[in-house]
Amino acid sequence: MTTTDTRTPEIDPALARPVATPAQDGRPGVPMSRLINVELRKMVDTRAGRWMLIVMSAISVLVVTALLIWGEADEMTYGTFLGFTALPLVMLLPIVGIMAATAEWSQRTGLVTFTLEPRRGRVIVAKVIAAVVLGLIVTASAFAASAIANVIGGGVAGGDGTWDVTWKVAVGVIVAFGIYVLQGLAFGFVFLNTPFAIVASLLLPTLWTVATSLITALEGPSKWFDLNQVTDPLFSGTMTGENWGQLATSFGVWVLLPLAIGSYRVMHREVK
Repeated sequence: MTTTDTRTPEIDPALARPVATPAQDGRPGVPMSRLINVELRKMVDTRAGRWMLIVMSAISVLVVTALLIWGEADEMTYGTFLGFTALPLVMLLPIVGIMAATAEWSQRTGLVTFTLEPRRGRVIVAKVIAAVVLGLIVTASAFAASAIANVIGGGVAGGDGTWDVTWKVAVGVIVAFGIYVLQGLAFGFVFLNTPFAIVASLLLPTLWTVATSLITALEGPSKWFDLNQVTDPLFSGTMTGENWGQLATSFGVWVLLPLAIGSYRVMHREVK
């Protein structure tokens, strides 16, 4: 004859307690400086990130070399070299931000990232800071390459060699490049898919620009909501009070709004 044990098994109270995160139990969490350093390494250590930096450098060198070979003497100034170098970077810098934002989802490293740092908000902040830092490094490289080209143009190619970049233009270029990096981050957080985010970041502003040029009624709003148009005074160093208001409005629509939506998605999306 057998008997069935109907007693409820006892559970160790220590096992029933929820596990506290480092921030909850008083232990120090992952320092923000380490998170930023990790995000920077992830942006340049991967094959895609490394090739993106190589492509940006190669295009800038090709553009400057072409100007040195075929440009007119009076065109070989620091401002002209910087302007030609900035053209490809305006298109490519958002992609750097996109790859930083979508790394966990396109490369399937989210489980590792959010296990080591479960507070996803800190990861988002680290990505933003790391992308801006890398953008500043690329910007500094553009200034340096333009300066070298200007010296070569003035000394060897018989160019003008004028150093005509004012501090307003320099600050404007830095601010504009930072805006485009943040725009890429915002679109990357929204879509969490690298190809979709790249297409959207390139296509949507372009479609808006085309629509404003074809539809007369949109000519007025385009001065406030066309990011490409409102950043032009930054590159020329002619920002006015109205220009800053237009830039702030466009920045809110094309950067802050998608950044808020994308951050919410990252905070709540299930990691598989």
